[in-house]
Amino acid sequence: MSDIGYPVIEQIKYDPQATGKLEDAIDGDKLKRKLLMDYPTVYVIYSPIKSGGYKVYVGETNDIERRTEQHLNEDPKVRDDWRELSKSKDAQMFVIGHDHFNKSLTLDIENQMMLFMLGVPSVKRLNNRRENEQNEYYTSNEKDKIFSRIWRKLRGFDRDLFPVESIIRDSAIFKASPFHNLTTEQKNAKDIIIDRVIDALLSKKKGQLILVEGEAGSGKTVLLSTIFYLISTLKDDGSPLRQGFDHLKNYVLVNHDEQLKVYEDIIDKLNLNYKNDDVVSKPTHFINSHDESDPADVVLVDEAHLLWTQGKQAYRGQNQLDDILKRARITVAVFDRNQILKTEEYLEPQQIQNMEEKAMKQNNLIMLSNQLRIDANKETIEWIRDITDKKIIKKIPKDSKYDLRIFDDAKEMYEAIRHKALGDQKAGLSRILATFDWKYNSKRKPDNGDYWMVTAGDLSLPWNLQLKPKGGRSLNRLAWAEQEQTIDEVGSTYTIQGFDLNYCGVIIGPSVKYRNGHVVFDADASENTNAIRNRTLQDGQKRKVASQLLPNELNVLLTRGVNGLYIYAVDEELREALLRLE
Repeated sequence: MSDIGYPVIEQIKYDPQATGKLEDAIDGDKLKRKLLMDYPTVYVIYSPIKSGGYKVYVGETNDIERRTEQHLNEDPKVRDDWRELSKSKDAQMFVIGHDHFNKSLTLDIENQMMLFMLGVPSVKRLNNRRENEQNEYYTSNEKDKIFSRIWRKLRGFDRDLFPVESIIRDSAIFKASPFHNLTTEQKNAKDIIIDRVIDALLSKKKGQLILVEGEAGSGKTVLLSTIFYLISTLKDDGSPLRQGFDHLKNYVLVNHDEQLKVYEDIIDKLNLNYKNDDVVSKPTHFINSHDESDPADVVLVDEAHLLWTQGKQAYRGQNQLDDILKRARITVAVFDRNQILKTEEYLEPQQIQNMEEKAMKQNNLIMLSNQLRIDANKETIEWIRDITDKKIIKKIPKDSKYDLRIFDDAKEMYEAIRHKALGDQKAGLSRILATFDWKYNSKRKPDNGDYWMVTAGDLSLPWNLQLKPKGGRSLNRLAWAEQEQTIDEVGSTYTIQGFDLNYCGVIIGPSVKYRNGHVVFDADASENTNAIRNRTLQDGQKRKVASQLLPNELNVLLTRGVNGLYIYAVDEELREALLRLE
């Protein structure tokens, strides 16, 4: 890494004398002057908040003196964020230079800084008005190494504002951030969706559906998050094509408590909320609080396979997607039929076909095929999918990139995952998960103890969401897997869906068996009442659909591990088959 050199960073007080203080800091140093005054730079301005944490602005410029003067004197006249910073008595500014900086690289470093700052717990408000991802350029291969050196040097100034990189990378908000570099497939999808959204808004269309389909780990959430950010920052530039874009009403809906927390944090930090309205909510709340006569502009639905297709609780309709379409000009929904988990989400094949045909008629069906979560070769991914899709177990392929292990002892697997989570700093976020084959009731304790337990062999651990967070501060806004105490719990599909782990240990419970050379799903051995109860079909018949939902449950669990998957099967024949083919 010595060939990329080291960054030059100066910290100065952000006030009307800021540019003079930067001159004083340079103090005749010719190299510093060249890198901070003559070259493009990246800068971070931050101010403490009374309630704790920081407000942060990230930017880049070819002329740090001119840009700083603009921020101090002109921007406060038209923007609240700069007005607040200009009045702060404690605001500070980092100016960052590097001898490899060019315009493209500083734009990419700025975008990377936004990505990381969004994941910093102490950052409560993050401001920037652009999406700066660049295409290939001369020094693009140096970005990650240069950024890591910048971040480590910034940690020397403030460890609260600049935590260890791995902590941020493991956070759910980082993984769902709109500032990730998109793949070519995601970029193409993004461009199509933005064009369709603008066209629908300009033509005053209503009930438009853009359907994005992709399997677990195909990058649907990052794509959706990016699109929401771009749409929310669309501005009326005075041209006929942008009239009224300053006042768009856009919403994100998700039927998942853990994912809801993540979107709420993103929206809060980026200041994308509306007064007296919930930008992020569950579908039922949106449907009940919006009228068809006054449709929203753009509604984005994450995990659309979790939408209800029958009435339940406060929802009195028959299909949440249909009701959302009636209340929006354009709806962008990301969907994976293999992640439908509950009978109230069940869609008959004809219903899925009708949904796809509706999107296709509007030329709005987008398919994502790349696997972005699991860092494994194609054969390993196929091996995982064959268990749920084809109900077969093949010999585990050799894969130097991916740690796939079968365990004969559940306790031994748990200890291996615990070591990854707590004893191996390079491993990162790791947790134990299980199929929903043990009793659990969130509303009461069991008769024989304090916790509902998952028991497999000699291992016995509480089900998720039962242990209280360790430490004095509240962690209830963090996703389940990010909370420290959850290393001593077992997660379910309902807490882990939509998220990933670096290493994932899966206890396959007694509902999954191996008989006559095939994987068999036994609804009688499952405690997942959401999947095994009757479902009323469109023709009025009541039918069990567990044979489709239980494989989906296992699919969600087996596709969480980025770098490794550890498996223990309760069923003896299944365990022996897995061990034999390891």
